[in-house]
Formats: sequence, C-alpha cells, structure tokens
Amino acid sequence: MERLGKKAAEQVHPHGPSPDQPYRRWGLTEPLPPPPRPPARALVLTPHAGGRALPRVVDHVPTRDPVVFLTYDDGSEQDPRFVDMVRELRLPVSVFLTDSIVGPGYGHFGRLRALGAGIQNHTLDHRALAGLPYAGQRAEICGQQDRLRAHFGVRPRLFRPPYGAYDGTTLHAAAGCGISAIVLWRAAMTPTDLVYTHGVHHLRPGDIVLVGPDETSGPTLRERTVRVLRGAQQRGLTVGRLEDYLN
Repeated sequence: MERLGKKAAEQVHPHGPSPDQPYRRWGLTEPLPPPPRPPARALVLTPHAGGRALPRVVDHVPTRDPVVFLTYDDGSEQDPRFVDMVRELRLPVSVFLTDSIVGPGYGHFGRLRALGAGIQNHTLDHRALAGLPYAGQRAEICGQQDRLRAHFGVRPRLFRPPYGAYDGTTLHAAAGCGISAIVLWRAAMTPTDLVYTHGVHHLRPGDIVLVGPDETSGPTLRERTVRVLRGAQQRGLTVGRLEDYLN
C-alpha cells in the first residue's frame, strides 16, 4: 500500500504554471499574449506640398489592435541577458542605433536581429539635427544607412532623430536617404516610471514606447522593460512589431 501510495503521488501534477515558466523568470505574473495578426496594409508615405512624398512623423500608430511597441535607442546597453529575455518572451523590439555609440558592439544587435528585432537608424554621431543644414543632416542619416547596410545587409526605413529634435530639413534629408517614417514616442520609460508626451497618462493601443538609455545607476534594461510589460498587461495590451505597422 505504501508503494502504491507513493506511485500515485508521483503521478499527481500540481495545478498552475511551473515556476520555471519564462514569464515568471523575467518577473511577470502572467504570460504575454501573442500579438494579433498584423494589418495587411501598413502606414505609408504621405504626399506633401509639390507632390513629393516625405516621411510621416509618428509617435502613435492608429490601430485598434491591443498592442504597444517597444523601442530602444543608441545602442549603449549591450546586455547579453536582454537577448535571452527577448528570445524567451518572444518580444518584438525595435532598436535605433547610433554608430558612434554602438562602437564594436554590432554583433550584439545582430543576435537581436536574428530573433526578429528591427534594426533602425539613429544617426552616425547622435547630433541634434534641428537647425543643421541639409548636407549635414543628410550625412548623419545617410551615413548611418550605409553603416547599417554594411553590418546587416539592409537599409532601414525607420528613423529616430536624436533627442526627438527635427525640422523640415530633416524630413527632406530623411526622404533622400530612403526613410519612410520618423518615429518619435508617446510614452517613455524613465528610471522611475512611464512618462507621457501628451494625452492620457496610461498606455493605449498603438502607443510607441521608448525604453530610454539609462544614464544613471538605476534599474537595468531588463528591469525597465519588465515595468513596461507590466503596465501594458494592466491595460489588457501586449507587444506588437512596429515594422509590421509602419512601411
């Protein structure tokens, strides 16, 4: 009877998720739902005065899909554990890279790209573009297009100006470099909390979120990302792939 009781006990599986579930390992209390099927038609170029198509400037994607978009700037944070996090949670992320900041670390972002991350343009040297002449802005944007093509074999279609600062010249220079959208953000994850550039002070469908570079000794990139994910889950949202919504 004792042997039979032990055998029966071994066949009983505890209810609920196993503690080694990936979402639990990364600090989430429930799994992140997969995003819905992306739209058949993405947001496209908009004709401006004179019939010339200039990049659309977006900080929010008009969609009813329950998704937000995670974006990362510069390339200074190259944590191998973040690559593990993206892989295990199947996180769609977009990284906007600056050549002078990434330095020799392009291999790290190649590993993220192999997991589906979007690799996008954030200029060569992180100069504030607004007010610079056309030639200077074009050199910053097109120069980084060339660097990214050399490393990854692609020329990005999305561009984020350093500090979010741009002017009309930026639009023309970006268009000349093959950029279709200038991507800003409506929400940004600071070392302490999410802050919003305008509108309601909570995440909503289509929000572009900047998980900003850490310039302090605050939470790690992984911890800041988890905070965004928790905030999204509280609003019934998951993470979508920005490149599926912007052309």
